[in-house]
Amino acid sequence: MQSINLKAYNSFGISAFCKILYFIRHENELIDLYGKPRNEFYILGEGSNILLSQDIERIILKNEIKGIEIIHDEKDYVTVKVGGGENWHEFVLWSLLQGYSGIENLSLIPGTVGAAPVQNIGAYGVEQDEAFVRLEGVDIYTGKTLVMNKKACEFQYRDSIFKNNLKGSFFITRVHYRLNKNFTPKLDYGDIKKILEEDKVTEPGPVDVSNAVIKIRQSKLPDPKLLGNAGSFFKNPIIEFDKFLQLSEKFPLLPKYYIDESHVKIPAAWMIENCGWKGKRIADVGCHEKQALVLVNYGNGTGKEINELADMVISSVNDTFGIILEKEVNIWY
Repeated sequence: MQSINLKAYNSFGISAFCKILYFIRHENELIDLYGKPRNEFYILGEGSNILLSQDIERIILKNEIKGIEIIHDEKDYVTVKVGGGENWHEFVLWSLLQGYSGIENLSLIPGTVGAAPVQNIGAYGVEQDEAFVRLEGVDIYTGKTLVMNKKACEFQYRDSIFKNNLKGSFFITRVHYRLNKNFTPKLDYGDIKKILEEDKVTEPGPVDVSNAVIKIRQSKLPDPKLLGNAGSFFKNPIIEFDKFLQLSEKFPLLPKYYIDESHVKIPAAWMIENCGWKGKRIADVGCHEKQALVLVNYGNGTGKEINELADMVISSVNDTFGIILEKEVNIWY
């Protein structure tokens, strides 16, 4: 059987091979796969949040299910059903074109709509589960078609049931989102306010916020088409406030974002940079010069080399701050 090079199917631009790659355009195309063990599949969107650490023995299913449909139209909001294979950013742009809001802070996040709940994507103070209503999908192991609400998805920070109990066996076909007709801006995270002020926008609408987010992301994050990467490689750790107070005595400039009364989120990039990794290159992989949270492939790096670099960064941060970073990118073996 001929091997398939996956270089074009992952944003790191890693050359790794698989034996079987199915393009799924309708859930009926999954029928022949029912009953196979849960560990026999990898489900692929646009490959923007995976690292191929070696050649892949599992069957790969690429989500190509398309379509955007308004299924409920109420006074203050609409509910939209979106195919899992739709590009996430294109969906955000579609929502703005219709005059809806709620996901504009998530502009320019790479990947598919079907991958958004898996990772519970988020940026600039907003997570996709805030607009999420339900999803449809197929459990390949049992062959059952399921509709799952927010509670069933077990959303947490960059996590869900699809990265745990249902990992690799649940194929998300469609996702339902509630989009607002009335706009309430969320501007307190990152440099959104600063960009809007620079652009002399005094009463921002959803498109203005989206444009600001796009400008920020483009200034900080490398284009995967030019430099292989998967965006933020690590999660921002959430720690107890008491631990933050201890760390701030040693590191008075350590930033924080309040999660609740007893927990804060610490920017992983700040810690990585203060450990000296920002801009550091080892062979053909490294930490990006503008954003330490982003690991990059300069052209001929391997997934194994990037994974080893990630482990070195994790070890360094733990030695310095006593915090173990978690990988946000999914490692495929």
